[in-house]
Amino acid sequence: MLNLKQIDKSWTLFLDRDGVINHEKEQDYIYHYGEFVFYDGAREALKIFSGTFSLIIIATNQRGIGKGLMTEKNLQAIHENMVCDIKKAGGRVDKIYYNISLDNDHPLRKPQPGMALLAKKDFPQIDFSRSIMVGNNLSDMLFGKNAGMHTVFLKTTSPEQELPHEAIDLSFNSLIDFAKALQEP
Repeated sequence: MLNLKQIDKSWTLFLDRDGVINHEKEQDYIYHYGEFVFYDGAREALKIFSGTFSLIIIATNQRGIGKGLMTEKNLQAIHENMVCDIKKAGGRVDKIYYNISLDNDHPLRKPQPGMALLAKKDFPQIDFSRSIMVGNNLSDMLFGKNAGMHTVFLKTTSPEQELPHEAIDLSFNSLIDFAKALQEP
């Protein structure tokens, strides 16, 4: 079981993007930064995480590119603006990994652990037993478990998710609620 009191600067935080940091468009994609809307408290949460975790990694499935609805250049622009706004708020993101495949079995597509393994290759100090995956879907939770991480489920888009669940270690209503729980004495 995940004990938040154990977390220190040796830990790594993995985050999903849509439905975690920003509002997810129902049955659609974020095509440009004008459509990107941070959840209330998300930037503050990333500031808190920046003082808590050694690395902050985003791992996101971006099927809209694979469908030809947007380009990787569009996605890069969204991510550059997002990271800039997070930095302005005192937070940081160390690296963003994304998968565009339409194939649910693609090794880089969550719930497969491929993006976590890429992060470990880029940052060899990552210890998955001292890592947390935060997401709003069971595929995020399974991604974390498949890589050997702890998991935190956010109820932002699936408040009806039954708990307890074997893939979910902890659950919070929002990213800022998780961040504030890390600060509790």
